[in-house]
Amino acid sequence: MLSKNIEEALNNQIRIEAESSQIYLAMACWAEVKGLEGIANFMYAQSDEERDHMLKLVKFVNERGGHAQISALKAPDVTFESFKEMFELLFKHEVFVSNSINELVHITLQERDYATHNFLQWYVSEQIEEEAMARTILDKINLIGDDKGGLYLFDRDIENLTVSSAAANGLSNDA
Repeated sequence: MLSKNIEEALNNQIRIEAESSQIYLAMACWAEVKGLEGIANFMYAQSDEERDHMLKLVKFVNERGGHAQISALKAPDVTFESFKEMFELLFKHEVFVSNSINELVHITLQERDYATHNFLQWYVSEQIEEEAMARTILDKINLIGDDKGGLYLFDRDIENLTVSSAAANGLSNDA
């Protein structure tokens, strides 16, 4: 059974994950109308993934005796100065989501809700991957600079980008 405090915190995270999906969807639309098909497809896939993260939380809250709340969402930015600015905003947003997840984990430890704590470990690992991916993308964008040919190749290749973090591969400092 979820405490009211944890239920409220999880419902807040549900809203954040839903807003994340909307942010990626807005970015996909912007990229698509700019002719950046690879970036658009990447963002559409990310939007779907964030929605899945939200649904996973919804089901968890309901299964644990709470009531998942679907709330109004803040409208995302729909235009960007450049694709670089868009990815910088994406990175900042992922850091915000990571901080939110970490705060949620902290609350579960304070309340000794180890079932929810355990459930949230998947989100902790996922955020390590999300931040690593955003950082890798920004590194590639900085390498490209103003080279249009580089942008063309980046747009073509981003759909296949996969970033494996040390956490996802089970690597640790114990090796």
